[in-house]
Amino acid sequence: MQPYSQNWTHVTEFVMVGFAGVHEAHLLFFTLFLTMYLFTLVENLAIILVVGLDHQLRRPMYFFLTHLSCLEIGYTSVTVPKMLAGFIGVDGGKNISYVGCLSQLFIFTFFGATECFLLAAMAYDRYVAICMPLRYGALVSWGTCIRLAGACWMVGFLIPILPIYLMSQLTFCGPNVIDHFFCDASPLLALSCSDVTLKETVDFLVSLAVLLTSSAVISVSYGNIVWTLLHIRSAAERRKAFSTCAAHLTVVSLFYGTLFFMYVRTKVASSINFNKVVSVFYSIVTPMLNPLIYSLRNKEVKGALSRAVSLKSWKGQ
Repeated sequence: MQPYSQNWTHVTEFVMVGFAGVHEAHLLFFTLFLTMYLFTLVENLAIILVVGLDHQLRRPMYFFLTHLSCLEIGYTSVTVPKMLAGFIGVDGGKNISYVGCLSQLFIFTFFGATECFLLAAMAYDRYVAICMPLRYGALVSWGTCIRLAGACWMVGFLIPILPIYLMSQLTFCGPNVIDHFFCDASPLLALSCSDVTLKETVDFLVSLAVLLTSSAVISVSYGNIVWTLLHIRSAAERRKAFSTCAAHLTVVSLFYGTLFFMYVRTKVASSINFNKVVSVFYSIVTPMLNPLIYSLRNKEVKGALSRAVSLKSWKGQ
């Protein structure tokens, strides 16, 4: 928190420093992040198209996977284009209005919270498929899937409303330099000249509630899955059953590991540079890796991708 002074004017625009220490290598970093961003878009769009076009993948698990891919595209698109503009020195590339900053934080939090709940819904789907296969059609019907996905998006949208409202009530009277590559809550709070105690507490409790609620569903689901797998006599059957949820479990581990580290903390002041590295990991690297994890570890997705490529090659002849 910055001390308040009557001589300071209220901030209407912020300047995002980004990765200020890489001036000499800014083109290298621009190329790296642009490649990762384009790769993320292509991968996730491919997942959406393949699942939509291949009738063999029209099942609940892949229905949720397309929603996850939509989230990954939105998640990266909220932050990366602005960061790239700052790297190449586009006019106003590092500047963002006060309203734009809060909007970016709202949308980023919305997508992040929605992904938490969607991963929990996917864990529930795997739990029913493995532990109650005979009731799978009744418990995870298409109507249930649509309602679950809709609930994830709706609750995810509601989550940031109170934190962003409290942020909008804070006074920003200078300086206006955000030591980050996007408008994250922690560096913004460091610039406020108001008392941020309430805002910090609410952020902590909301983050904790989202992470604990969704991770509890995931933990209970996988606890039951493991218990069921231990009672399967055939090793081949165990491997087959576990292979259907291995990709999801890997994605969950990557996503939740970084989120728990970043957001379930009360202190604003911490290693800013290290926070940037972790932010890059969960906002850019993880969305790029997730489609690879699902495609490489899932024979059905690999088969659908192969059929799509083969069909395209055949039509091109």
